Amino acid sequence: MSRTAIRVQNLSKRYRLGARREQYPTLRETIMATVKAPFRSLSGLLGGRERDRDILWALKDVSLEVNEGEVLGIIGGNGAGKSTLLRILSRITRPTSGRAEIFGRVGSLLEVGTGFHPELTGRENVYLNGAVLGMRKTEIDRHFDSIVDFAGIEQFLDTPVKRYSTGMYVRLAFSVAAHLDTEILLVDEVLAVGDMGFQEKCLGKMSEVTRQGRTVLFVSHNLGAVGKLCSRVAVLLRGETAYLGGTEEGIATYTKQYAETTEGNDLITVNADSFHTDSKYRLAGLEIRNREGQPLEYLCTGDPVVFRIKYEMRDELRKPNFRLQIFSEDRTELFRVASAYISGVHVPILPVGTGHADLLIDFFPFTSGKYFIDLGLAGHGEGFVHTVEYAATIKVQGKDVYGSGVHMTTRLGFLVFPHDWAISVNGQEISTRSDQ
Repeated sequence: MSRTAIRVQNLSKRYRLGARREQYPTLRETIMATVKAPFRSLSGLLGGRERDRDILWALKDVSLEVNEGEVLGIIGGNGAGKSTLLRILSRITRPTSGRAEIFGRVGSLLEVGTGFHPELTGRENVYLNGAVLGMRKTEIDRHFDSIVDFAGIEQFLDTPVKRYSTGMYVRLAFSVAAHLDTEILLVDEVLAVGDMGFQEKCLGKMSEVTRQGRTVLFVSHNLGAVGKLCSRVAVLLRGETAYLGGTEEGIATYTKQYAETTEGNDLITVNADSFHTDSKYRLAGLEIRNREGQPLEYLCTGDPVVFRIKYEMRDELRKPNFRLQIFSEDRTELFRVASAYISGVHVPILPVGTGHADLLIDFFPFTSGKYFIDLGLAGHGEGFVHTVEYAATIKVQGKDVYGSGVHMTTRLGFLVFPHDWAISVNGQEISTRSDQ
């Protein structure tokens, strides 16, 4: 049986909105406050102590347990309470109610660079920052070469950090924090530092920490990193625990939660105004559905999807050709498909009346991001009789389509597709996989 490293029981944290930081009172202010105290108490009893609108519950009755050697991901939208939870566990702030127990030495990577002094050199700041983070001098001495090598700032080690670029600064800061010798590590969104190459190094360092058997609470919006590093996930919603369990299920819960809490229909928006035309051949609308015919509220990489293009004919149209295009935010065309010209689906005549054409895609190939959809309708000898620009806007949610722990984002390109790898050495196949 694994021993418990962190136990959180009914933890809550309340803030009063608009509260000002208190200053030291004068003697006169202290006397007046004492005189007014009974009247304030009476006012509180008659009118309520505090208005509900002035109260924010950053956390509300959160309970969880983390075993030794476990990596628990904490995910949720902005303001969900993730950072508040780590600050309480780091003893930076006190809870309003509830209890948190930690069994072991704790290291916190909450704000990269806390404790750096701009006038000191990189070498001096390694020792200063390490002391702020709770490292002993002997520990810093032991890790010093590794810290400098990881940060890649050997050439500038004896230069004041005020002359560092932002990238150099955060690389050195993360490197110091990442070499903490602790049994428990609390990590808050530190993998967002530096350029893409350094972020990969950060991810590798975090993987190394987890392999050493240390207990980690990992807060991040990088769902790919969460999927790769974490054995379980807690999803927070408005300060409460919405899910606690397996990583993939937790990420799916968060993705759905994000779609449901987005104002309006922001993830899939059809621009009805763009369909107006006086043409006798008219595209009348677009619906985005699942394979069961139900309207989709959001769309994930790898999901099956049906684009239903509705039309209205006031005259016959010979050999119709429906076209759908997908564009990136900068209006770069990424995808084009047409029913007759490209796909070879031929209909002799669209008669007078209404109907629809369904484009069925078993594996939606786009990674996370915002995309625009254009539509077109052509006929034999007519050319394009109706085109609709910006017919819809979709915000795709990336997910781990290959089961590798990596969620599909635009950092990995715009498109993914089902594929196999077969690797052989000296004529002998050593690795095969078919995930789709």
